[in-house]
Amino acid sequence: MDGPDYAELSVRLRLLAHPERLRILDAVRRDSECVCHLEALLGKPQPYVSQQLRLLRDAGIIADEKSGQNVFYRLSDEAVRGWLDAVLGPAVGEHPAMTLHKRVIACVCPKCSDAAPVTDDSLVVEKV
Repeated sequence: MDGPDYAELSVRLRLLAHPERLRILDAVRRDSECVCHLEALLGKPQPYVSQQLRLLRDAGIIADEKSGQNVFYRLSDEAVRGWLDAVLGPAVGEHPAMTLHKRVIACVCPKCSDAAPVTDDSLVVEKV
């Protein structure tokens, strides 16, 4: 009778127990996101965000998909999705902070190409 692999489980839990990686996972469990969106959400530079994404991707927790010049990340591990739902609550709609961040940054990814950038946090403008 084999029990859990405690060494492997502890490595995985340490990977998930990082606040910025949790924020990334909370965002990508809702919808795929490009690096520029995650940079804006975290308020961190691209190399830092990419390093966190690499760790999650190498562990098989997220997957990436290239779309033109952009790479989008999504949650690919359903066990982690269940854990996130249990810990953070069910994911309903877009990450609460992501909508504003996508409009504040001048993002040219396919998801944002129709939205006009916003320079004032109190004003949200979209192209019609």
